[in-house]
Amino acid sequence: MEKIYLNYQFQKATGPNNTTQTMVFIHGLFGDLNNLGVIARAFADKYHILRVDLRNHGQSFHTDEMNYQEMAEDLQKLLTHLSIQNAILVGHSMGGKTAMALADLAPNLVEKLVVIDIAPVAYQLNRHDSIFTGLFAVKSAKPENRQSAKIEIAKGIKDEGIQQFMLKSFDPTSPESFKFNLSSLHRNYANLMGWQSVSVNKPTLFIKGELSDYLQEKDTKTVLDQFPQAKLFVVSNADHWVHAEKPDAVIRAIQKFLN
Repeated sequence: MEKIYLNYQFQKATGPNNTTQTMVFIHGLFGDLNNLGVIARAFADKYHILRVDLRNHGQSFHTDEMNYQEMAEDLQKLLTHLSIQNAILVGHSMGGKTAMALADLAPNLVEKLVVIDIAPVAYQLNRHDSIFTGLFAVKSAKPENRQSAKIEIAKGIKDEGIQQFMLKSFDPTSPESFKFNLSSLHRNYANLMGWQSVSVNKPTLFIKGELSDYLQEKDTKTVLDQFPQAKLFVVSNADHWVHAEKPDAVIRAIQKFLN
């Protein structure tokens, strides 16, 4: 049976003093492999760069099944296919949880992790209800252009920045009206908010946006129980999209961690 791999972009290190290591960048919910591009470019001289579309996102395959075990297995197959070992994983939000799950599943493939604004916990709050309302409004209306889609998406999403982020994936040719598999993401939302504890004894940097509540002080023990080598860096005056709001601070934190 033919194996299905994730859509990805791989770039060899461009600088004269490069390493043989690969940094793997993993986007969050509703995103794609371009989301962490600014961060990735900062490391492209020294490291090989692998950016991926997770299942049901970007140009990767669509499926009804979606949980962190399966997403970690997807990445494991891709890294094995590309003969990548000792990878440095950098994941934001859902991508951070996927990175953590992969490090637990296949520790031989991972040397270090950078987890951006997410905790290894199950979240009880439905944070994306209004977003799904806006996205399904677009799917129902079947607009033919982005301008019309913006009118529909505003029925649920009031924030202009979030509207623009979602509309980057607008695709009028898709049955879902977006590149991501909206119906499957909604159906599997509980899995994506959930978590099964892991045990990862690898150097791990957690980067938190100061204004975000995804990673809280009360989570400290839970984090250290699963990641005994964890370190924390807080980016001041930044929210959940810390890598987009304060990319320079995130880049510096990762550079210090890797050095």
